[in-house]
Amino acid sequence: MLGYYFWLAARSLRRNAILTALMIAAIALGIGASMTSLTVLRAMSGNPLAHKDDVVRRPQVDNWAPARGWNQNDPNDLPNLFTYQDAKAFYDAQKAKYQAIMFPNVLSVEPANREVKPYMATVLFTHGDMFPMFDIPFLHGGGWSKAQDDGNARVAVLSRATSEKLFGAEDPIGRTVRLGGEDFAVVGVMNYWDPRPHFYEVSSGGFQTAEEIYLPFNLGIERELNSSANNNCWQDPGQGYEAWLASDCVWLAYWLELESASDADEYKAFIDAYVTEQKKLGRFPRPLNNQFHTVSSWLEGQRVVSRDVRTQAWMSAAFLIVCLINTIGLLLAKFMARASEIGLRRAVGASKRQIFAQYLTEAGVVGVAGALIGLVVTAGGLAGLRLLYGEDGGATGLLARLDTTMVIVTALVAIAASIAAGLYPTWRACGITPATQLKSN
Repeated sequence: MLGYYFWLAARSLRRNAILTALMIAAIALGIGASMTSLTVLRAMSGNPLAHKDDVVRRPQVDNWAPARGWNQNDPNDLPNLFTYQDAKAFYDAQKAKYQAIMFPNVLSVEPANREVKPYMATVLFTHGDMFPMFDIPFLHGGGWSKAQDDGNARVAVLSRATSEKLFGAEDPIGRTVRLGGEDFAVVGVMNYWDPRPHFYEVSSGGFQTAEEIYLPFNLGIERELNSSANNNCWQDPGQGYEAWLASDCVWLAYWLELESASDADEYKAFIDAYVTEQKKLGRFPRPLNNQFHTVSSWLEGQRVVSRDVRTQAWMSAAFLIVCLINTIGLLLAKFMARASEIGLRRAVGASKRQIFAQYLTEAGVVGVAGALIGLVVTAGGLAGLRLLYGEDGGATGLLARLDTTMVIVTALVAIAASIAAGLYPTWRACGITPATQLKSN
């Protein structure tokens, strides 16, 4: 019977090709606009560590100026980075399963292969705990140990792209790479790790690409470097690097992983106790307002997804609703124009259920066609965004890609939307009285 309904639907749709094209176009445009915006919003709203959201944490403490907060418009908004002395104190306490301080910078790379010209590479100075904490996959080798952290070992972990650029397809473990005028032993090569959003360092934007090289944190301090992203001070830090380290300037990210989610209260108590003790030393002049974020609450608090992106998604959803209302009107006009045909079918024995199934099938066929064309419109819209913003020109261009999940979602939304649009016209068609139509004929 379903095959017969599809045959009837095809005949009906061919009978009035212009009206059919208008309905399909309305659904396709609505789906294309809404799914383009939703795809970008979904990518920007992702949580790369959702599976460890309850144990991987980011503390926040308020060491800012007594007269004004970090954000004068929001008294609960705290500095998004740490001072050196506070991050170091937290790390040295070793109260968590894993902990890592980190900051980005750039170093010169002098390839052994003379065919590759020297260049500047982005570097993240961090602790070895970062690799198991963030579940970073390795193609070769692994991270470095705490002993190597403490000993300022000249070791490096490379991104896969950097390894292939410097050493080709071979395993580079044990080879050396010259960075900033020093030789470093390669101990690990990551296997495609580029989380979006760039959750662990959002101070300069949440969607930049991952760093190319990873070095022990203490080497950055030894080289007297600061962050290439954000360095913020509310008072003069003084002269020299030692004064910089002892200042209340914020420039370091600090992440930790708990043994279990139940340890969160204990670690929060440790943070409060530390700040209270620092208050006695004349620091932290503002009221106690420490926070202890999961990855998801951290991304939300840092407003990684802008209001403009969310507004655009809501507006495109509203446009889809307008398109569906137009489709409802077109379907209603089409079905009611066939009142005599429906009356005749009812008179010869067709039940309301059969009429309902027939016309809902027709609406579903419109939806499938709209879904297919909507996918093309969505792909075109995303390609346009990439062309407009560029692959490296911003978060929108970088994330404007249609994955398998969104293809399935787009198809399901289109079909569901068309069926929903067809329910009222179909219900009206089922309410046609056979006797009235037969008399009129």
